[in-house]
Amino acid sequence: MRTVYLFFAILALSICSLAQGNLQKLVDTENAFAQAAADKGTKSAFLEFLADDGIVFNPQRANGKQVWTARKESASMLSWYPMFADISSNGLIGYTTGPWEFRQKGKDDAPVAFGHYMTIWQRQLDGNYKAALDLGISHDKPASPETKFTPTIVTTGSGGKVTSYAGDTAASFFGLLAESGAEKAYRQFAADDIRLMRDGKAPILGKKAAIKEISSNKNIISTSKRTAFFGSEDISYTTNTYKISKDGQVIETGNFVQIWKYRGGKWQIVLDEFVADPKK
Repeated sequence: MRTVYLFFAILALSICSLAQGNLQKLVDTENAFAQAAADKGTKSAFLEFLADDGIVFNPQRANGKQVWTARKESASMLSWYPMFADISSNGLIGYTTGPWEFRQKGKDDAPVAFGHYMTIWQRQLDGNYKAALDLGISHDKPASPETKFTPTIVTTGSGGKVTSYAGDTAASFFGLLAESGAEKAYRQFAADDIRLMRDGKAPILGKKAAIKEISSNKNIISTSKRTAFFGSEDISYTTNTYKISKDGQVIETGNFVQIWKYRGGKWQIVLDEFVADPKK
């Protein structure tokens, strides 16, 4: 019996070590991406680190490499760093998020715009990570800088066999959203450590704060009925369009990305980002 316990203990340690290595590699890739932007320019960095089918929003969903190839070279500088990261147990999909700053004339210029980004990464056949999706919000200058992320604690792991599909759970969320409103839907499906990202506001961390923000807005949120899911093992994500209505009139449209994670035997929303279309 002791031999069996020892075997599973060694197996658990091996899985933990592998996950830790994958998470470190993911963060190293994100830091290399940011450094490439500082050294070679934003356009060059995106073309290097985006997957061939990677998605950006311009403002609508588009192929990232095509978008960045069409852009002119610029002396401006976009800088960023990760302050949070997570990765699936098998290391195939992960995501990073953190603050960004924009300098119009380059690195010696004062920043004129601020926000937070979220990048979803996918491991390629060669073992390296490429950006599968990139989306960011803008907000006022933060009062103080955030701490850079150092992978010291593995947050991955489904805690057992995944017995359900994220898309089925998300369908229940979107159904509840349509029938009973956003507050009830998020109360049921948001993780305790959810990250809520909305244009014009710094990220809202934790379920209690997220529900407070959502319940303060009584407008109606609706989403497109066609929703595609992408994922691996215990992390999945979806992107779609949304509309916000007030008194029967659409007052905002945009794109959203949700990241779902399987833990404790159920799928929960761990990151929820809405970015409005530019006003016409």
